[in-house]
Amino acid sequence: MKAATHTHYGSPTVLHIDEVARPSIGDREILVEVHASPVTQGDRRLREADFPGMSAIPGRLMFGVFRPRNPSPGTMFAGRVVATGAAVTRFAAGDDVFGSCDHSACAEYLAVAEDSSIARIPEGFDYDQAAAIPYGAGTALVFLRDLAKVQPGQRVLVIGAAGGVGRFAVQIARHLGAEVTGVCRGRDAEMVTKLGATAVIDYTREDFTDNGETYDVIFDTAAGDRFRACRGSLAEEGRYITVYLSGGVLLQMLMTSLFGGRKVAATVVISDQELVEDVAELMTKGAIWPVIGARFPFEEIVAAHEMFEDGKPQGAVIVRVSDVERYAAHGGESNARGEPTLAQLRRSA
Repeated sequence: MKAATHTHYGSPTVLHIDEVARPSIGDREILVEVHASPVTQGDRRLREADFPGMSAIPGRLMFGVFRPRNPSPGTMFAGRVVATGAAVTRFAAGDDVFGSCDHSACAEYLAVAEDSSIARIPEGFDYDQAAAIPYGAGTALVFLRDLAKVQPGQRVLVIGAAGGVGRFAVQIARHLGAEVTGVCRGRDAEMVTKLGATAVIDYTREDFTDNGETYDVIFDTAAGDRFRACRGSLAEEGRYITVYLSGGVLLQMLMTSLFGGRKVAATVVISDQELVEDVAELMTKGAIWPVIGARFPFEEIVAAHEMFEDGKPQGAVIVRVSDVERYAAHGGESNARGEPTLAQLRRSA
């Protein structure tokens, strides 16, 4: 089979497509024919060995000190089950599935355990769309539902609202009943509004910390340590939550936990079967919808990674691993570029 590989850390040009052995499956594994895999921030970090802050040494030890331990990249996917192990009961050949894995999603076939972070694709979503969802939606769901415990009527500010996690944070906060404000570039304001934000702040023109507004939750998906800057914009019992776990953030978490008032919180999201099923349920309810900024054929995976890093796409960057018809499995509408229109982003609004 064909698979993307890289034997060294570095820029997108380290990626190649090679012929490798098709994976075999055990009794409790399934073989998925991969149709789509997105380029995510996690994929970029693994490709470059860009492990931030305290994760630098553990990251190298886990993923390879001098070169990648697992040469095939890709951590999110959507495709069709083509074979199952003898003891598999959760899936059957022909099921359309999506989910996440540790590596090797950018390949024509992928072997995963049936009880891993994988679920059936809900009706109404094609492979490209389903592949674009797990990374951002799973992270946003854990941070907002479990960590911040967002309640109806609360005010939530999402920093980086047009990013991979931010787009889903806006939708999930709205689904949880919050009034959402998104912080992004002006060109993304319409998209963020369509995703469910009541207000949008263009950070190139306005500093939200100076406008006098306060929020119950500030979800920072774009930077690591801005609690001090955001403190004045938090309600008295508000929470600043961030996806970037550093020594400074850990110290702030400890200090704010010792006293009443505003808190700092962060965590590391590790996807599992329960989380991806929760995401699938949100998809079924129409609570979340992906935004796709660009699609690339498998042979152009280098260009896909370059677009992700330098092109500032307005949505997910998808690598189309196979040549199946885009809407063969689930139907769906698209604009001239094959992407969901803004009017579709809030189909349940």
